[in-house]
Amino acid sequence: MKSIEQNRVIRQCLSLLPTEEFSCPLLNYGYNKLSTEALLKLFVAAQLDQWESYAEMEEKLRAHPELRDAIGLKDISGSQVSRRINDLPTEWVQKLFVRVIATIKQLTQSSKGISQDIGRLNIVDATHLKLPEQLCDWAYVTKGWNVVKMHTRLVVTSPDTMYPDKIVPSNGIVSDHEGGDLLVASSDATYVMDRGYASWKRIDHWLEQEIAFVVRINKNARVFPMETYQSSDDPSVLRDVKVTFSSSKHSVRLIEFTDDHGRLYRLLTSRWDLTTEQIMEIYKNRWMIELFFKWIKQHLRLVNIWSTKPQGIWNQMFLALITYGLALIIKLVTRTTKTQWQLLRLIRTYLYKSFDDFQAELNRKKLKTSKGRQKVPISKKKGPVFVGNVALIKEKKKK
Repeated sequence: MKSIEQNRVIRQCLSLLPTEEFSCPLLNYGYNKLSTEALLKLFVAAQLDQWESYAEMEEKLRAHPELRDAIGLKDISGSQVSRRINDLPTEWVQKLFVRVIATIKQLTQSSKGISQDIGRLNIVDATHLKLPEQLCDWAYVTKGWNVVKMHTRLVVTSPDTMYPDKIVPSNGIVSDHEGGDLLVASSDATYVMDRGYASWKRIDHWLEQEIAFVVRINKNARVFPMETYQSSDDPSVLRDVKVTFSSSKHSVRLIEFTDDHGRLYRLLTSRWDLTTEQIMEIYKNRWMIELFFKWIKQHLRLVNIWSTKPQGIWNQMFLALITYGLALIIKLVTRTTKTQWQLLRLIRTYLYKSFDDFQAELNRKKLKTSKGRQKVPISKKKGPVFVGNVALIKEKKKK
């Protein structure tokens, strides 16, 4: 990985992108003004700084010479950028994403996962992005519902570190389990999935491939008990049994429990080495992917689209996740205890300042320490005090 001693934060962030291959003249034939490498850096900068439009791209480039220098552009028009993002092969953006993820894998290779016993998790799920009906009829699913999906495999390397190591973009009519078939493969991690990914054929295949998994099944899915294990002390656990299913020759472990609202959960797993409580903990961590989807939609440019063409939208998905990866790399390299959002916010604040200033703020210690929440006596609620004579106030008559 490159040194982090460069002057500007924006230059440092973009220098972490392994884009050298995309500067090849053969890949940029006919694009002398806006090379593939410059285009990729431009859109990552747009993600980092939350640019809202192509017009804002032009303004930012004019306003910040260091940005132009870091990207390798003198000036550019929004229309040129719009055309290029639609023409850019998604395979190239995917390749850049894979290289960024490779750096994260290297930095997290010693991480043990959720715990020493449970290990790493691969959480599989999909999220959808709603598109404008009039401009994206190619994404039609039903009336008023034009969407695309991002099928995602989220790697959890520790309780506070996670990253997507593979995504499969699709239109909205591709089912979750069809996308999941491309994401579940042999791994040293445990796959965690919800009901949409469970079918007897798939479960049988995972057992054949010796894939570790925890998957929720429907309450009416039929299984055949073979052996009952000692019940847990947890009153929410209903049973822990060895079962078989359908015409399969394999056996699998079934755990049933209820939540605080009395909802029934039925989990099938190939992890025989863990306690009932640990299997339940694994499934409860499935919620991390929902939080991840919410995070990238709130803090990165994903919901508001730059393009209405399929290829442009696929590219935007990968570019958003590349930006997430860059922020995570900086978090891992600096070993900061700040959250991913706190770090990204600081990056945005110091984007055009020196990296030394950014790092000083990153390591700044609080001057005051909080004693935590203190109990205070509950006083009788008083009404507001109106001061001055500018506003017109009329008292409400009590019944």
